[in-house]
Amino acid sequence: MSTAEPTDLPPYDPQRVVNAPFPERVRLACRTWANSSPNRPSVMALYWGKYFFVLIGAWAFWCSFNAEYPGFFAFSEWTFTTEAFKKAVVWSICWELFGFGCGWGPMNARFEKWFGGCRHFARVGTIKLPLFRGAPLIGGDTRNWIDVGFYVATQVALLSALVMPEMQPGHLLVCFALIAANGVLDKTLFLVARYEHYWIVLAALVFASANDLWIAGAKLTWTFIWIWAAVSKWNSHFPSVIMFMMNNGPFFPKFLKKGLFKDFPDDLRPSRFAEGMAFFGHVSEFAIPVLLFIAVATGSWWLLLGSCILFTGFHSFIGLNNPNGMPVEWNILMIYGGWSLFWFHPEVSILEMTQMPLLFGAMLFSLVAVPTFGNFVPSKVSFLPSMRYYAGNWAYNVWLFKKNGCTEKLHKLKKTSGTVVEQLADMIEDPLELEFAKTMMIVSRFMHFQGRPLLEALPVAVDDIDDYEWHEGEVLGGTILGWNFGDGHLNGEQLLRAIQPICGFEEGELRVISVESQPLFGPTMHWRVYDAVKGKIAEGKTKMADYTEHQPWPQGDVAKALSKGHPEVA
Repeated sequence: MSTAEPTDLPPYDPQRVVNAPFPERVRLACRTWANSSPNRPSVMALYWGKYFFVLIGAWAFWCSFNAEYPGFFAFSEWTFTTEAFKKAVVWSICWELFGFGCGWGPMNARFEKWFGGCRHFARVGTIKLPLFRGAPLIGGDTRNWIDVGFYVATQVALLSALVMPEMQPGHLLVCFALIAANGVLDKTLFLVARYEHYWIVLAALVFASANDLWIAGAKLTWTFIWIWAAVSKWNSHFPSVIMFMMNNGPFFPKFLKKGLFKDFPDDLRPSRFAEGMAFFGHVSEFAIPVLLFIAVATGSWWLLLGSCILFTGFHSFIGLNNPNGMPVEWNILMIYGGWSLFWFHPEVSILEMTQMPLLFGAMLFSLVAVPTFGNFVPSKVSFLPSMRYYAGNWAYNVWLFKKNGCTEKLHKLKKTSGTVVEQLADMIEDPLELEFAKTMMIVSRFMHFQGRPLLEALPVAVDDIDDYEWHEGEVLGGTILGWNFGDGHLNGEQLLRAIQPICGFEEGELRVISVESQPLFGPTMHWRVYDAVKGKIAEGKTKMADYTEHQPWPQGDVAKALSKGHPEVA
């Protein structure tokens, strides 16, 4: 521990935190978070109960409709059959579209109503983000009966497939087409259905059903997911992800958590320990497909088993440490699918997909060309199709509302819940505790390395940060769009354009800071500042190498610029 401030350790008096100038407030909040274990096993039990008893339980129920079903307790005879795998994929799509997956529950700032999903997507008048904005009938910013009809039809088609004794390619083609149609009507839904994974595998199930070629297609998908997820973590951001996730997790020993930071509490950058864990995770993820390929090529049973154990441990570790957004269902499917495809079907080679050159080419376009472009030009592609899973290098937005009551204008929107601030206000009676909770909500953005561009953008965005109420774009977007999972492209400029005609914010009442992902091997992160009325009012590029030695909170000239009325701040 540093000797610079031996007595200034958390926990702090909430009054001190709330009354401090913004830079000091962020510093104290970051220290508070670093000293705590925010997530409790009791809360995580709620989620794991959902995974095992609802997600997996429902999948087992759907499998009971399979032809020649041997009975529930004959696990070895039905769990890893091809029909069980198909239903796992279809059920995953249906589950996410219902809103039960990513962005669900209190760990995602949904304290009163735990999900949007179907409560939003099946409701006329809610906000959407059409692919072709302005197009007749389908290009509006609010959902109409066409949108609702296609969403409901998709869920009905998926559910009907789940009760089939044997899934038919023709029926799955209907599901495939409906998901694509929903993506045209609302880009959000295409991402909810996990186009880059589930939809691509669904394409293999539809077009390569003969002679089990779909297994090769599914293997191809799993392989490139691991490869791209590893490639995208080759950056300066991932160590801070490890630092944050491990400290946020309920099962990592508390005595090791301090070791995640270079010098708690004064230096809250990732330590060598965190960097080492990040490197091990990055290498492990890349090693999974390589070892599987070697195992299949050589026929090594032991290497195949070791590879399966490796990806099981890898994805289990992620799930147990509460990743932000809670994509645990996806990690469960990666484990189950990995065993189903590679362990139970080692005889099927990925290269067998060459028998269907058109499908093979289309899959390679989605699995190679799109992620390549998305990693080098992230402003044009969501992090999901880019397969930049949990790399710490995300596009994000910060919405700043003037403290003049203008957030009430959001009530003009049809939403399934209030903002997170409104939810907290309903739960916390003490005004001081409420302000302290609101302060703690900004910690996540600053503790991640990707938050450093805010140090340049914030002084440009507003004259006095204390005149504005901070809302994370992802959480606010989840409220307005019915779903949130880390994609800043869903809660930036297009969302602002969609709600402004309805809400009617005045000039200066709402400022949105949009920060774009750092391109692969690129030196900068591009940021823009929007006003609800004037549109883009400023932009810049932050050279990330300049901030490798910078603490998460504002310092120096930035601190002075963000400390109006506090000349003592240095």
